[in-house]
Amino acid sequence: MTGDLIIRNATWLDVDAGEYRTGDLSIRGGRFEQVGGEVAAADGVEELDASGRYLLPGLIDCHVHVTAHTADLASIGEESPNYVALQAAKLMGDMLSRGFTTVRDVAGADFGLHDAQVDGLVRGPRLFFGGKALSQTGGHGDPRSRGRDSHDGEYTCSHIGRVVDGISAVRHAARDEIRRGAHHIKIMAGGGVASPTDRVDSTQFSVEEIEAVVEEATAANRYVTAHAYTARAINRALRAGVRGIEHGNLLDDESIKLFLEHDAFLTMNLVTYWALMEEGREHGLPQDNWEKVSDVLEGGKVALEKAHKGGVNLCYGSDLLGGMQRHQAREFEVRAEFMPVLDIVRSATTTAARLLQREGELGVIAPGAHADLIAASADPLDDVSVLAESRLDWVMQGGVLV
Repeated sequence: MTGDLIIRNATWLDVDAGEYRTGDLSIRGGRFEQVGGEVAAADGVEELDASGRYLLPGLIDCHVHVTAHTADLASIGEESPNYVALQAAKLMGDMLSRGFTTVRDVAGADFGLHDAQVDGLVRGPRLFFGGKALSQTGGHGDPRSRGRDSHDGEYTCSHIGRVVDGISAVRHAARDEIRRGAHHIKIMAGGGVASPTDRVDSTQFSVEEIEAVVEEATAANRYVTAHAYTARAINRALRAGVRGIEHGNLLDDESIKLFLEHDAFLTMNLVTYWALMEEGREHGLPQDNWEKVSDVLEGGKVALEKAHKGGVNLCYGSDLLGGMQRHQAREFEVRAEFMPVLDIVRSATTTAARLLQREGELGVIAPGAHADLIAASADPLDDVSVLAESRLDWVMQGGVLV
């Protein structure tokens, strides 16, 4: 099947309106051409009958690590990059099968995996990447134990981060990631769970260092997203011009005001903490890191509800590691306890597309957009388990059933 297609008798979700539309869909060159009404038949163009199915735009996961085939992130840097790439190819294929036609990798993926997907060498979602995340010494992206001094952050090494200190160093690192094609720059602005020597409640990088990275990204028409759990870390990052916050589990009322003031985006990922508590140690998460998980799990539920009620731009994220990545779609079910399913779908389509700076191109079934969609026999808005369990009849990417 080519990127030219006519879909007959379609019932598709207009995500912005929150309503289903009916009619035919025509696809040319991998993009939607006509949406609605009756499409005339065309010689040599295949047709597909969508009767009895509900069509949604292809899903977007805004926080993945496609190279993280294990929860022991430090060990990835000791492995062959070829081995890690083959593991990533498998993980990407599984993501596509779950209906995620686009993903944003926020530490680990690079131009090689991006180009391989574009060239058809890897079956997987469209890949937006930031290269290696920037971390201060002893920060969330520093994999070294207390007794180790050396760190190989070169591109021939598969570590997900690079350790940089000082304004000049962070400027150089940001420029280097942009030179390599990064769609965004990721910084570690606070402590994390899967890192050996930092505390979750720490702030990382000086304000001046963060502002320097933001300046470099802005100059290249890119943006900065920041790993941050606590309100202290979140708020100082937003004030410094960071456009996106990853996690945000311990935000406060001031955080909500800053998100709205700066039109910033919050990508939460509650499913990863559930998975880490249940399975993390089985998939390589060290005991010391596992013990940090409960600190952020409950806070994340409160934060999600507060952010949704406050009108924050919420994006869908999973952040799963190793074999736990199979739970990627379960984030729909976790969020459904705190927000309407339609708003979760928006977080994985239209809002995600705005974060990716691809509004109108991704996350919608509309003329000119990439012809990415999923189809199910039951209405996902009435039964969220359709999405959470990936009970899909079709996954289409660029007008091709994959």
